[in-house]
Amino acid sequence: MFSDACISVTRIFMKNTAVKGKYIPKNKSKFNKSSAIYRSMWERRFMIYCDRSENILEWNSEAIHIPYISPKDDRLHNYYPDFYVKYKDVKGNTVEKIVEIKPQWQKRWGVNRAKWKAAKEYCKEHGYLFQVLTEKELF
Repeated sequence: MFSDACISVTRIFMKNTAVKGKYIPKNKSKFNKSSAIYRSMWERRFMIYCDRSENILEWNSEAIHIPYISPKDDRLHNYYPDFYVKYKDVKGNTVEKIVEIKPQWQKRWGVNRAKWKAAKEYCKEHGYLFQVLTEKELF
């Protein structure tokens, strides 16, 4: 899943069905809210992974807001990336990363590209990494 981390995920085969629900983490010390809302089975699966992985030190869902200019209306909007994750990489270094989960075909959307450009700038300013995970990385 993370190419630079020692947190490998068993590939799970599931359909990208549009579902919404609430995930209640079992490992409360890693997650600072009582629950997280998922908007796809891919997001839910990533939440379970973060909750269970020993290498994930901390995670959160839609906790960061990043201002961006939408190409649709040239106005300022807020982008809430799917996840913030702090983890130990293969060398034992602590890494902080913002993760967005999207189907591959949505990477072409102009509004997503604008959000991700703003996210990359935000990450650079805060010393984070940014990654978009699609079905290619998840499964």
